[in-house]
Amino acid sequence: MSDVTGFQDISPTTLADVLGREQVMDIGIRPLWQPMPRIAGPAFTVRCPPGGNLMLHAAIYRAEPGSVVVVEAGDVDFAVAGGNVCAVARRRGIAAFVVDGVIRDLAEVREMGFPVFARGVIPVPGVKEGVAPLNGPVRCGGVKVSAGDIVVADEEGIVVTPGGRREQVLADARAKQAKEAGESHDAWEAAHRARIDTILAGNGFQG
Repeated sequence: MSDVTGFQDISPTTLADVLGREQVMDIGIRPLWQPMPRIAGPAFTVRCPPGGNLMLHAAIYRAEPGSVVVVEAGDVDFAVAGGNVCAVARRRGIAAFVVDGVIRDLAEVREMGFPVFARGVIPVPGVKEGVAPLNGPVRCGGVKVSAGDIVVADEEGIVVTPGGRREQVLADARAKQAKEAGESHDAWEAAHRARIDTILAGNGFQG
């Protein structure tokens, strides 16, 4: 399993600044309960067809502890998981589900404290159909996710760091954090105002 040491301490906001928009999932995939803790882990990827949830149900017995199970669901009309599946995932040490789709039994999931990021909830279950390989590339929230990519998510959003870039991204994110931590609000305001005024003047704004 990919080493994610350090990513738990980096916010999605900082990672988004380092990685850019293309690695940030769209705003439709949100934490389903609050307050949601930050989660970080290597992606274990799953693809489900419309109406089917078989491969997510298979994945919870195959993903390693600490994994973030990332699901490309086929629709938002059928739940790919419910309370029992989330309970098993939690017991097996899975860090979270990130689902481009919907789940059900939210009250149970919230009560057990299992982190789920998804498009919403629906009480209709999917069916056990649609065999497909696990850990292939998926698209989730508009982002291509491969097995082993580092997923960091909290109330700010969900950011995916490609596995092959994790060391450089972590170094850049830590450097950005350190720079921001050493800058007072007064210094930030002065630099920000000067930059904004320069941009306005360059575009002919007067006022």
